[in-house]
Amino acid sequence: MNTRLTTALSRPFTLGSAKLPNRIAMAPMTRGHSPDGIPGEDVAAYYARRAAAGTGLIITEGTTVDHRSAGYLDGVPRFHGEEQLAGWQKVVDAVHTHGGAIMPQLWHVGIQRTPGAPPFPDAPSLGPSGIALDGTPGAGETMTLADIDDVIGAFAKAARAAEEIGFDGVELHGAHGYLIDQFLWERTNRRTDHYGGDPASRTAFAADLVAAIRERVAPDFPVVLRFSQWKSDHYDVRLAENPKELEAVLTPLAEAGVDAFHASGRRYWQPEFPDTGSDLNIAGWTKKVTGKPVITVGSVGLDKAFDPGSLSGATAAVESIDRLLEPLERDEFDIVAVGRALLADPEWADKVLSGRASELIPFSRDAVESLH
Repeated sequence: MNTRLTTALSRPFTLGSAKLPNRIAMAPMTRGHSPDGIPGEDVAAYYARRAAAGTGLIITEGTTVDHRSAGYLDGVPRFHGEEQLAGWQKVVDAVHTHGGAIMPQLWHVGIQRTPGAPPFPDAPSLGPSGIALDGTPGAGETMTLADIDDVIGAFAKAARAAEEIGFDGVELHGAHGYLIDQFLWERTNRRTDHYGGDPASRTAFAADLVAAIRERVAPDFPVVLRFSQWKSDHYDVRLAENPKELEAVLTPLAEAGVDAFHASGRRYWQPEFPDTGSDLNIAGWTKKVTGKPVITVGSVGLDKAFDPGSLSGATAAVESIDRLLEPLERDEFDIVAVGRALLADPEWADKVLSGRASELIPFSRDAVESLH
């Protein structure tokens, strides 16, 4: 592996009060191994194993905030409740023991919730306009202003709890067609009030949510927002068609208090707006239009892009990450998030940073069947 690349990845990074030993992060990936929403000793060991092998920042799987409509799967950890938070405390302590930093990804699925789904079967499916990701109306209930206030309060409460437990920051799941993203996206947000309208107006929900969190946590406690162009099972759609639209979406969020963005792309090497003549990916454009630190992600270390089968059995071979070198050296983005490759190989970071790329393990079904 290129020694310049290992040098670039090995650089420490400071994000507010968070001190990261290097530029490698673990991307959030739903695992479903937390009965009753409680992360147990196996979950703590799972994250600590990666921190011990050199992953500088752990971003946990999505963990639902204290709102009954927030989740839709069994075994997904929750970020509320005495036992649940006690479980997260053990996760934080385990990761910190090995010198890693860790942030929970706070999550509300919004309109993607199937009626009758666990963990609260009687909870309704809610979205900004009751419109599904495919544009179907009547897929759930349109959120009232009271609903919006409740959800914003739940996120702020969770962020405050994260700081009290000792997390190094929080990430807000605003990507892939979940609730925050549903407000940002024109197809799912048809509101005519303060929370709908043009691209800048559609950021009001996320901006209010971020502002509420900023009121509850220390000024230097990092708040990261993950966003994406693509949505779950809708890979051809876009939140922004050009850099100007991207700036219109992200600027109000930066002004509200987002410290860094996690720009979720499927292939980190692809130019996002090729018509501009630039080879910047979505993370590079995000940093260019906001000036904020950015995490890039998207099939790092693997030869196949993420798709619906990627976490249910599809295999992917090890691929060189040399294409990261030049954009990293130019500081087009600041941190590299690794998903499936790090799921398959807990020692991915150590092997990459120590020049043992030949020992990397490819991604296979075995990686998703247990907390390895």
